[in-house]
Amino acid sequence: MSNDINPIFHRVFLLTGEDGLEKIKKTNVLVFGAGGVGSWCVEALVRSGIGKIGIVDFDTVCESNINRQAEANVNTLGRIKVDVLKQLLLEVNPECEVTAINKLFCKEDSSSFNIEKADYVIDAIDTINNKIDLIEKTCNANVTLYSSMGMALKMDPSQIKTASIWDTRICPLARLVRQGLRKRGFSSNFTVVYSSETPIRAQTACAASNEEKLPNGSIVTVTASAGLLLASLVLRDITGL
Repeated sequence: MSNDINPIFHRVFLLTGEDGLEKIKKTNVLVFGAGGVGSWCVEALVRSGIGKIGIVDFDTVCESNINRQAEANVNTLGRIKVDVLKQLLLEVNPECEVTAINKLFCKEDSSSFNIEKADYVIDAIDTINNKIDLIEKTCNANVTLYSSMGMALKMDPSQIKTASIWDTRICPLARLVRQGLRKRGFSSNFTVVYSSETPIRAQTACAASNEEKLPNGSIVTVTASAGLLLASLVLRDITGL
């Protein structure tokens, strides 16, 4: 092993070789969404040797995040998600260039994110219009995109798959994304991570009124698995393995 290789990544080196590890180190990834999927994707990339990463999210940590988000715990409540995640990542690899962007992605401000300078973009955001805007912006910039579809209301990570957006099935979010893209005349291809599991609707009694919209249930075994699979897509594409 070369003396220039950081011992943190020795086990990665044993898989990829020195050339592959160097390619990973030189890669710039921009991740949109630091939630149950995006936070684990970011951590996996940095633990695998990615040299430059940007994290985009506009939210702060709350109690309901603790069950599934890498940056969330009782000591980070109320703090800005991307700032906490940046601190965590630099504790893993102080040599990684981490940029924390505390803002919401929107079409009107899309130029400020410098998407065209990234080697890869990860879409792990939930809001449908912003998600479609990001997909369109990234594909038009000819940057490789990997996008997460819906991981809420799922319990079985073994049903998480990769496919073209046009070939997904069962996932309600993927269907909405396809419909939105078609309305814009968008027909480009990109890879998504999605679950073919039928959404689970818990039939438990609750004190909420019928008019109140409840958040969707979600669990870390599914969301983190999706995040790790997104990271794997990037790493395998970089190295060709």
